[in-house]
Amino acid sequence: MTIPFIPFAEGEAQLDWLDLTEALAQGHDLPKAEIGDTFLYRDPDTLLSRSAWIDGMGLLVKTATIFPQNLERGTPMVNGSVSVYSDKDGTISALIDFHLVTKWKTVGDSLLAAKRLARADSKSILIVGTGTVGGGLCDAFRAGFPDAQITLWNRTRAKADALALEQPGVTVADDLEQAVRTADIIITATMSSTPVIKGDWLQPGQHLNMIGAYRPDMREADDTALRRARLFVDSFDTTIGHIGEIQIPLDEGVITRDDLIADYYDLSAFARQSDDDITLFKNGGGAHLDLMTSRYILDRWEASR
Repeated sequence: MTIPFIPFAEGEAQLDWLDLTEALAQGHDLPKAEIGDTFLYRDPDTLLSRSAWIDGMGLLVKTATIFPQNLERGTPMVNGSVSVYSDKDGTISALIDFHLVTKWKTVGDSLLAAKRLARADSKSILIVGTGTVGGGLCDAFRAGFPDAQITLWNRTRAKADALALEQPGVTVADDLEQAVRTADIIITATMSSTPVIKGDWLQPGQHLNMIGAYRPDMREADDTALRRARLFVDSFDTTIGHIGEIQIPLDEGVITRDDLIADYYDLSAFARQSDDDITLFKNGGGAHLDLMTSRYILDRWEASR
């Protein structure tokens, strides 16, 4: 038995951002995924494995090694692999490049929400944070909102300038508050533990789409932003009790569980009530999204052979 391996460049050449959002939506029509995470530690190193099983789609194990001292050796800090298994008989279907799955899952997750929650006439997109997913966000949101102007902001201006050079037509903002106030869609992808987005800056009709803040102590938006917005998440199971963006305001009584309107297993609820709504989406991720994305990648790969 030959197990196909899908490398980054060859796999990415077959993919389409809007097709992926449809695949993610269809994946949530299947029975709810069973997911589980395991962590192993040897200070300062980590082995993280995430697994998912979706009845009717298949199984996945995504494993990452995080070795911070690799940076001193000139070796990537994060490495890993993705294994996809058949739902029918449990045999391995493919090995896929870890970084390919992570990029397309993370960005596609947020694009799906924006396509449902942002105003269809959105003309200005602000990306706050120009790290690992910055380039993917530019590509994906350009595909999803082709008439929109994309602006970047980063704490270190040079990093935003460098990404802008790689992305034709993209501009860089100096003043974060002004950039937020004038954007239709705001995407945050930072490593901040304190809010970078102030709710007082938000304007009627905006959509705030948050990717960063993946730890219990992290926040990208302040309490005012959460109070003013209609709140959505990709998964209740991977945000509530896990991510500070949601759990800290829940614990402090800023919001209640009822304020979280829906996750992707109720996609029909992902809709604006009016053009003046401020909508907020928290991207929490999860192995079930890795599985949906991997299955999409594998299907496109097989169709191209």
